[in-house]
Amino acid sequence: MIDPEAARRPLVLLPKARTGPLRAVGRRVGIAALAVLAVVAAVYLGRDGYRDSADGEVTLLDAFYYATVSVSTTGYGDVTPVSDSARLVNILFVTPVRVLFLIVLVGTTLEVLAERTREDWRKSRWRARVRDHIVVTGYGTKGRSAIKTLLTTGIPHESIVVVDPDPRVVAEAAEAGLAGIVGDATRSSVLRQAGAPRAREIVVAAGRDDTAVLITLTARQLNPRAGIQASVRESENVPLLRQSGADHVVTSSEAAGRLLGVSTRHPHVGEVIEDLLDQGSGLDLIERGVTAEEAGRPLSAAAEPVLAVVRDGRKLPFDHPDCAALRPDDRLIVARSTHRRAREDGDGPG
Repeated sequence: MIDPEAARRPLVLLPKARTGPLRAVGRRVGIAALAVLAVVAAVYLGRDGYRDSADGEVTLLDAFYYATVSVSTTGYGDVTPVSDSARLVNILFVTPVRVLFLIVLVGTTLEVLAERTREDWRKSRWRARVRDHIVVTGYGTKGRSAIKTLLTTGIPHESIVVVDPDPRVVAEAAEAGLAGIVGDATRSSVLRQAGAPRAREIVVAAGRDDTAVLITLTARQLNPRAGIQASVRESENVPLLRQSGADHVVTSSEAAGRLLGVSTRHPHVGEVIEDLLDQGSGLDLIERGVTAEEAGRPLSAAAEPVLAVVRDGRKLPFDHPDCAALRPDDRLIVARSTHRRAREDGDGPG
């Protein structure tokens, strides 16, 4: 069950490395042991400045004995510094080590406080630095698939922020290396926590169409310049999403139905379409600009098969008469083989 309080007070979850309890305890024991050994070395090297009330001579065993009773603040007084140099070492070195040793012993509470302070600092630093990123609202099947494709195309984990009302889902996103916000994405306060006013793109992958409309309205109000890509289940809601501010709307149920129809009639065509949708698996559709060598030449001059040309905001098919010659400001939709790109990368330097 989703806690409604989480929707009112968004929680930021950032990816972090997790340390096991045995490793944490072992690290503390190691620090304590190093502190004791450091005091042993200091006392033994300056043993001429110390006096043992039993026999007057300070051995290595006596140095260990003095170090343990000193750093643990027991202090029996049978081994004491008598020279000025030994007392100075106690003031400048042994006493700070004693404090460090106590900090290690009571480190559980201090570590919790330090972790909370460090986490608050990381969140403040993240909020100050995050910009030109991609906000994905909804970490369900659609949201995960969108993020997988974004990562495949070279978008770094640090440039993606997930927003979802389920804390468990956001925790999974954080485990995957993504920053996450627990909260209702229809609320402007939650989208502000995700940095939506400074985002480059906002992906609306909500499970309900009415929720997608509300998220789109809120996101467009916060950021008039960002590109908003939304998904709906029913095609009748597409105009409503576009009126709400979405730049592109994908109808998930009908897209799946069309793919089923194509696969039934032409199975291999359906396989190619699925391949194109799975970025990085074999064949990819990409959008790129026209190179200097291609400008002014026909589509056949392009190194890859051109399926469409985007000119002045219009999408022209490859056989359109206006595509007889490419312009420098055209955008090309081309099919690219990942196997070919891998071979080219392998032939490159390094």
